[in-house]
Amino acid sequence: MDFSAATLLVVDVQRGIDELGPGQRNNPQAEDNIERLINAWRDSAKRIVHVKHNSVSPGSPLRPEHPGNAFKPQALPVTGEDIFEKTVNSAFIGTGLEQHLKENNISSLVIVGLTTDHCVSTTTRMAGNLGFDVALVSDATATFAKTGPDGNVYDAEQVHQINLSSLDGEFCQVVTTENVLAAF
Repeated sequence: MDFSAATLLVVDVQRGIDELGPGQRNNPQAEDNIERLINAWRDSAKRIVHVKHNSVSPGSPLRPEHPGNAFKPQALPVTGEDIFEKTVNSAFIGTGLEQHLKENNISSLVIVGLTTDHCVSTTTRMAGNLGFDVALVSDATATFAKTGPDGNVYDAEQVHQINLSSLDGEFCQVVTTENVLAAF
């Protein structure tokens, strides 16, 4: 993929995500890497699209009326950057994102955001299924530890790596921030 020709898709980098995590988180540098990528795109005058999750779940910190719905400082959109708001995991469901990308002749996406196993994974899967050429930046996404239905606790890095492994080669190419920045 020619990273410099791709659109950067920033998924759910919102303040309230940290409140949703039921424990340990991996990739503490994810937001810093997201910011580095956003800056590279801006410096090159390339398109950036932001996605915001507007939760409909009672008590969620991502509900529009809560402070947790706001973008984190590392990923604040600027004038001219598109924002799509969603209420489900996929950025393509209930939004005009697919139509917007197609109308603007965008065929390649570099995806970053939170969390690896939920909205990032769902959006990546759908982007691949819709025919987009997708790169997912492994160190510019993160997740939390999870307890399985069997009661076993899976640490955040396990959850992260298993999800990346499931996506790589099938729905996207998994890359690092350095891989992408080297293209600029």
